[in-house]
Amino acid sequence: MYLIVGLGNPGDKYRYTKHNVGFMVLDYFASAHNISINRIKHKAVLGEGLIGEEKVVLAKPQTYMNLSGESVYELVHWYKCDMSRLIVVYDDVDIDIGRIRIRPEGSSGTHNGMKSIIYLLQTDEFPRIRIGIGRQPDFMDLADYVMSRFSNEEIPLIEEAVKNSSLAIEEIVRNGINSAMNRYNREK
Repeated sequence: MYLIVGLGNPGDKYRYTKHNVGFMVLDYFASAHNISINRIKHKAVLGEGLIGEEKVVLAKPQTYMNLSGESVYELVHWYKCDMSRLIVVYDDVDIDIGRIRIRPEGSSGTHNGMKSIIYLLQTDEFPRIRIGIGRQPDFMDLADYVMSRFSNEEIPLIEEAVKNSSLAIEEIVRNGINSAMNRYNREK
C-alpha cells in the first residue's frame, strides 16, 4: 500500500494558488485513475484505488499547510504505512517553475508543510515529489507569493509539471523511486 499525500490549503480561496500544486497533482492523478477523493478522515479528504495490484490511498490534508504534519502523522499510523511508501507532493520555490524533483528523502527546505510533517514523524526519510513554482520576485513577500495564482505564462508549465508528477507517482508505485528519478528528474 502507498500513501500519497498532496499538500495544499483547503477552500476555494486557495484552489489555484502556487501553494496548492500538491492538491492539483492529486486531483489529476485521481481523475486519471478513476479514484474519488471524497471521504473525510484523519483531518484529510481521502480516496482509495488500485494501480495494478497495488492499493493507493490519496490524501489531501485539510489542516492548512503549516499543520500538514497533524494529518500525515494520523494517516501514517492508521494505515501502518512504511516510510518508503509515503509519497509527499508539494510546491518548491527553490526549483524553476514547471520542473519536478523526485527524492527518496531530504530536508524540508523552506517549506512549512514539510517542516510540520518531518517534525511530527521524526524522520525525513520518505519519498517526495517537489514541483517548482520559481522564486518570488524581490518586491514580494514569500507568503504572498505562494498564495498567488499562476500567471498566463506559467499555467502551461504547471500543467505539464502536474501531468509529469502524476506519471511519476505511477512510476514509483509500479517500478520504484529510482526508476521514477531516472525518468523524471532529467533536465528539460
